Amino acid sequence: MLLALYAIIPLCLLAQLMDSFVLNGALLQYLPSSPSHFLLFQVLFGTPHILASTVLLTTNKDYFQFYQKKIIIMTLAIMMFFAIANQLVSYYVLYILVASWTVYHVLKQQHGVGRAIYQLPSWAFYLLLWLSVAAGISIYIGIFLKDTLTPQYAEWVKQLAASLTVSLFFSTILCQRYVKTRFGAIFIWANSLLIISSFYFYVQEYYFLAILIPRLVHDATAYVFYVTHDVNKHLGHPQNFIYRWAKKAKLNVFIVLPLISFALTYVLQVYGDQWVNVITQFLFGMEIRKAISLGLIGYFSLMHYYTEAFTWKHGSPYRQYIRFKP
Repeated sequence: MLLALYAIIPLCLLAQLMDSFVLNGALLQYLPSSPSHFLLFQVLFGTPHILASTVLLTTNKDYFQFYQKKIIIMTLAIMMFFAIANQLVSYYVLYILVASWTVYHVLKQQHGVGRAIYQLPSWAFYLLLWLSVAAGISIYIGIFLKDTLTPQYAEWVKQLAASLTVSLFFSTILCQRYVKTRFGAIFIWANSLLIISSFYFYVQEYYFLAILIPRLVHDATAYVFYVTHDVNKHLGHPQNFIYRWAKKAKLNVFIVLPLISFALTYVLQVYGDQWVNVITQFLFGMEIRKAISLGLIGYFSLMHYYTEAFTWKHGSPYRQYIRFKP
């Protein structure tokens, strides 16, 4: 099932080729120059699975208690870091740091899932992971900062991304020799193609497709794990208030978490900042810009990157309800 998610790669390639050779670039003209300019993209990708992860962690009392100390410490660390960093470093440095963590998180998840499948030696696994991350960061910067980079810097970023992507391609050929199964070989190429295809669309200036591919695969993979976990834990015997309410409402367990997370995303992205501004204007006579879309969701995002690094590992209470098979 997870491998089927990578079908987005040939589908996007087909769409791009048809647009280039049949539609004369009509699709390219329609697509936003950056995914962040497309509200529907923000509602459907990125934030929903982050909120789903947050709901899963905070609404299961045993999980929250188990990780409470780490959550508090990381919350304080994030507050201190940004309080100090805002005074010492530029916005773009902070942006690149957060972007780098985002790319690392996205690709670490996919390679982490794949690790049990293709069972590479440690050096080979980390070679592919770090080449993917480095190339991914270069592509991310090239797309999201393209309007602020000088032509020379933009070209350097593109050349760096090209060098890293080519290195990833040949490294995948090298590492494939250590994969023992056909399925493992397919999966290792699927993960490498996340970056290779993104670089191709980046060069072709189909920026939306370049970001869509890894984002969709990552988010959908996360939902597969979240929903599988919740079905195994709550089906028949709901263990928290959300699933007790869902049972009374006769909602299928499979749709509860996606439904909640997408609804929360829509409300927060569309109305959150506006509501906060109304409240702060009434109480304090001032507005707090992007308190929800940047502040609160940004906090949830960083906490998500942090907690997902250990909540699915051996010894985690999550693992009582989900197993990984090689």
